[in-house]
Amino acid sequence: MPKTLITCDCLGSQTIDAEALSRATGHAVAPPCSALCTTQIARAATAMTGPDAADTIICCTQEGRTFEALAEELDVAPPALLDLRDRAGWSADPAPKLAKMSALAAEAALHAPAGRMLDVISEGLCLVLGSAEVALAAAEQLKDHLGVTVLLEDASEIPDTRAYDVVVGRLRRASGALGQFEVVIDALQQVVPGGRGGFALTEPQDGGRSQCDIVLDLRGGQPLFPAHEKREGYLRADPTHAPAVGAAILAASHLVGIFEKPLYIRAEPLLCAHSRAGQTGCTRCLDLCPTGAILPDGDHVTIDPMICAGCGACSAACPSGAVSYDAPPVDLTMRRVQTLAKAFLDAGGHAPHLLVHDAHGAEMVRLSARHGRGLPADVIPLELPAIGAFGHAEALAALAAGFASVTLLPGPGADRDAVAAQVALASAIAGESRIAVLDTPDPDAMSDTLYGEEAPAPLASPVRPMGTRRQIARQAARALHPEGGTLPLPEGAPYGAVLVDTDACTLCLSCVSLCPSGALGDNPDLPQLRFQEDACLQCGICATVCPEDAITLEPRFNLNESALSQEVLNEEEPFACIECGSLFGVKSTIDRITEKLRGHSMFADGERLRMIQMCDDCRINAQYHSQNNPLTGPERPRPRTTDDYLSKRRDH
Repeated sequence: MPKTLITCDCLGSQTIDAEALSRATGHAVAPPCSALCTTQIARAATAMTGPDAADTIICCTQEGRTFEALAEELDVAPPALLDLRDRAGWSADPAPKLAKMSALAAEAALHAPAGRMLDVISEGLCLVLGSAEVALAAAEQLKDHLGVTVLLEDASEIPDTRAYDVVVGRLRRASGALGQFEVVIDALQQVVPGGRGGFALTEPQDGGRSQCDIVLDLRGGQPLFPAHEKREGYLRADPTHAPAVGAAILAASHLVGIFEKPLYIRAEPLLCAHSRAGQTGCTRCLDLCPTGAILPDGDHVTIDPMICAGCGACSAACPSGAVSYDAPPVDLTMRRVQTLAKAFLDAGGHAPHLLVHDAHGAEMVRLSARHGRGLPADVIPLELPAIGAFGHAEALAALAAGFASVTLLPGPGADRDAVAAQVALASAIAGESRIAVLDTPDPDAMSDTLYGEEAPAPLASPVRPMGTRRQIARQAARALHPEGGTLPLPEGAPYGAVLVDTDACTLCLSCVSLCPSGALGDNPDLPQLRFQEDACLQCGICATVCPEDAITLEPRFNLNESALSQEVLNEEEPFACIECGSLFGVKSTIDRITEKLRGHSMFADGERLRMIQMCDDCRINAQYHSQNNPLTGPERPRPRTTDDYLSKRRDH
């Protein structure tokens, strides 16, 4: 639906052509203000309370707090905000900014579904770890705000106070997150509060378990968790650095109440290719998860939403769609990318470049715009909560939609190895120098690189595919390579072929029964092994379970139509039952088994050897009527009838 854009030229520091922007976007754009956040704030108030308030977008994010406070004062919903100034208007590029502003406005008009949330309750039970000098001082500061327990290793350092609890022992392990930590303590001794003199302690016990909401780690050693900075409720500081300890104590004092935890990931266990019949297959998400939130759970994996930090790497790497990012959803990211490209091109722009960044990158863009050259007029920024969720499928979709290049700007918390792997995969499919990582914390270096970028010409006829990430990646790749062919991919890619050594394969079809995606199939009428390359996830289960080691994997991207249909990898002549003539099994296998068992003592009788050459029905029938059948029991007694009883009566 058309929106109403309230624009501001920020004291004349940028140029906004309201009429041209309105024509390009289809939105209502009033002449720009000069000081919307101060002397002309009445225009913002009128827009917030007007009949079109729900469809109003204020084009200023710097003063977002001002507009939110105004909305609260007016008792209305806060307005949607859009940054046209830092991302487009403030730029040293003399080229027109209309196409870029149109693209950003079109993206802002997209409907974004509300994210899913989980309530986390913290009652303020805090476990403090560390030496007595630091831990007890922290407990003194926290005792009025939290329920504090200090774990010491030396019993001689127990203070004479009951303002907080003190226990003695060795921490064996800890698990969980904010509101649900569980710790196991060995040699646990608790204070006996009665008696005169120093406090006595209970006898040591191993394996003591307890729960808490917050863990304040002031030990200075190894952290308790992988990627500890992403574990909510776990606060760690160097005990020799007083400011860091003070900051951790302050943060801990605020972790009381009900918090909303975003559910970053949506899981579809039935699509997961982790394991089948106890044989491990795909482990991509398990290998990437920095926090350990993903664990094997039978044939699929399970994700602990409390530990998940939302980095998005698992979503980008999952080959089947069993794990997908949901904050925002993958389909919204695809629509944002395609909308940006279409709006830019429709407004007369040419060869746009996509800059993907997170919150840290957004701050770099703002600093560059205010104090440096800003972004070029053809570089369109796309901010995501987690840059790791932008994988090869999203990059290919951007190129297919009309972007000349895609640049990823990772922030300090991004998993660079995961990002690099996705960029390498996307580059292998897209070809040329279209996708790159710009790893710099310097806003000026970022701008210089973007201004100096030279990329190949964009796709002449853009396409905007729909479907799953896998389907979008294939359609985008075919648009980028209309000539077809097969592209080699890096090791571990989720696309590829299954190669079968026909000399070793016996068509046992173990691979078919365990293939999680159905890429491998059989023929119910003939001994055949079939394969559909488009469906193959390269999970490796087929190669693992093959008893003859006849299967190998080849990472590649087949762009031809043949990848969408089944092809025969191996086939043999079927064997005809020697009794009824029905086809069963494989002739070479039956002949080989018959030859191997010929002369065996258990098959010295020719009739038993013939049973191997019979179908299931005929084999059972022959075995039932054979002599010396091991399954034969004694003759069953004849059922007695009324005549039998009457024949023994003397009165008859």
